[in-house]
Amino acid sequence: MLFRILLVVPLLFSPSVALAQNKPATIVSIGDGDTLRIREAGQVITVRLGCIDAPERSQTPWGQQSTSRLKQLLPPGTAVQVRTITRDRYGRTVAELYIGKQSVNLQMVKDGQAVVYRQYLSGCAATKDQYLQAEVQAKKQRLGFWNQKSPVMPWDYRRGKRSSNPQINKVASSTRTQSLPNCTNSDCNCSDFQTQVQAQQVLKAFPGDKFRLDGDNDGVACESLR
Repeated sequence: MLFRILLVVPLLFSPSVALAQNKPATIVSIGDGDTLRIREAGQVITVRLGCIDAPERSQTPWGQQSTSRLKQLLPPGTAVQVRTITRDRYGRTVAELYIGKQSVNLQMVKDGQAVVYRQYLSGCAATKDQYLQAEVQAKKQRLGFWNQKSPVMPWDYRRGKRSSNPQINKVASSTRTQSLPNCTNSDCNCSDFQTQVQAQQVLKAFPGDKFRLDGDNDGVACESLR
């Protein structure tokens, strides 16, 4: 009986408790200011940066600036540590990325290239105050996204409540009456489409790649569906 106990006790301290630790990965490509692809354990996966929200690429020029900044921070091949938070409804890994001890997510907020996504800030509970303070400072210094009179929050822009480009809303309204997937009324992802042709139709219907379907900016949506 004693022998059995000695075998069981070490299991209480098995390596599984290390699941919360950061995992190594390398950058493959940048989609926009809060979406990218990484290679982790031999697999290429899509990552949505947690706790922040970057302006959409069609929010000119803020979206392009945000994307450029993330590309500067994370060129292809950059080694990063991944702290997985959860998975979103599209199957993407929501995570905080680190270069050494520096949080890339937090740096984007410091630079004014992303805003704090308060609805999901619980994913960064340990550093919540750092995120909020970083945003306050970026606002004061009018950095990046905050260097405009009436910033439209990315989530409001996606929902069509407000838009810095009225033409985008006009196009969206006219196309909703067509045979497009229901996701165009909220947010689309490649997993919402049955064929690449359907994804390409949405890409053409919404100038500026509103739904981030063309991750490598080659004009082809959801190439994985081919």
